[in-house]
Amino acid sequence: MKQIKIALFALLVISASACKKHSTDNVVISVPQIQVGKPIAAGDLPAGTYKGTMLGNQTFNVNGDITINAGDTLLIQKGVKVNMAKGTNFIVNGTLISLGTSDAPVNITYKSAVKTTGASFSSADSAYRGGWGGIYCSQTAKLLVIKWTHLDFGGAALQSIPFTAGPKVGDKYIIYYGAPDGMFILEDSWIYGSPDDAIRFYGGHINMMRNTCEKMGATGGDGFNSKSGTQGNMAYNMFIGYATNATKTSNDGGVSPQNQVAMYNNTYVNGGWRSSSALGLKSGSIEIENASRGLAYNNLIVNCRYGVRVAGGVSTGKVYLADTAAHPGDGVISKTAYGYNFYYGDSISVVNQFVPTNITQAVVTTPQATDIPNMKAFLPANYTFGMIYDGSSLIGQNNPMFVNYPLPNTNFRTQASIDGFDFHLKPGSPAINKGYTGFSPVTLGIKVDPNFGSSEITLPGKDIGCYQTNGTGNHH
Repeated sequence: MKQIKIALFALLVISASACKKHSTDNVVISVPQIQVGKPIAAGDLPAGTYKGTMLGNQTFNVNGDITINAGDTLLIQKGVKVNMAKGTNFIVNGTLISLGTSDAPVNITYKSAVKTTGASFSSADSAYRGGWGGIYCSQTAKLLVIKWTHLDFGGAALQSIPFTAGPKVGDKYIIYYGAPDGMFILEDSWIYGSPDDAIRFYGGHINMMRNTCEKMGATGGDGFNSKSGTQGNMAYNMFIGYATNATKTSNDGGVSPQNQVAMYNNTYVNGGWRSSSALGLKSGSIEIENASRGLAYNNLIVNCRYGVRVAGGVSTGKVYLADTAAHPGDGVISKTAYGYNFYYGDSISVVNQFVPTNITQAVVTTPQATDIPNMKAFLPANYTFGMIYDGSSLIGQNNPMFVNYPLPNTNFRTQASIDGFDFHLKPGSPAINKGYTGFSPVTLGIKVDPNFGSSEITLPGKDIGCYQTNGTGNHH
């Protein structure tokens, strides 16, 4: 019996050791971030050409334009803070990669400016003045990757032309991307403030996913304004308080290929109210115009000046008509299409533009039976494109039930930042399980890679808006 007990004890010791070893074998060890070239010394950086790596959790004070030559790479690791001097820019002719993480984002900011909450006015809020300049990418900038990065208080006017065939003196963009055969990834990042368009694209394979954007444009300017040569996705983004449109496709510029962008599962709140120009009266949420093709599905549009706007006709000598023809087998989006969008409005001016009317330009937006509310059923039988209608019965209807943002809300014209609000959907929201998943995002030219591409091309979601109840979508 004693021998049996000794044998059992030995077996237990061996088993325990094996279990301990097995447990140790399965421990997930953090993998260091990649490094490109030599480290760049932290501290003050004068104007000049740079390549290599800004190592994690260090601070860099940029006192002049940072230029990245063609063929060179500048990589920014997690936790880095970049304090940009007034009007300073990144001039990218090569590759720029910013790899923040959810627990240690990168911060690129103008340290003299301070974020504010509550009502926001273009005449008083420093978010619209431009502190540092922007990230200007030329035709040789084949790769721009920005992940988990704060881009705050950018957009100071360009003082000189950084490269030919591109931006102009006086441009006020946070990011300008101009490489039609390049790739631009913006994921899980934040944009706070800009005097004009936050991002202007003149080409590129793009994937703009799961970002949060506040206070874009002072008295004009879009959020993501894509021109000819641009193809890709704008999805799962949270937009609030932008001047004109949050996402736009337009084939301006004459660059090949044709502009084709899928815009889906975004949340648009309080958009279009600071635009002061006559053409700004087309502003509000999504714009498809000027010979471009677009998809617009599963978007949550709350107290915006206009709903999905598909432009038609001409204005001031310029053709604004969107490409609504069928092109079987031609391009990444064979035909402009939209639907399954959710609208909420707290005033007659909002609900009367769920389907936009012809105020300054003709529109060819078709009311959709799949939208909430069903505008195809709501509008009269004799409805024609751009017709004025009475939507007063829709005021305050179809509350999307945000976790923490009061509706009705009479401050929609001036509330332009997230502040302490939470735009996730409560259980029971009428936007849950109302999304359309029967279409495909654009994948052409978009590489999936943890460092040198997109983390993922998130597929269409079953819930309308950028926050999904299954945990996918926007993670802010």
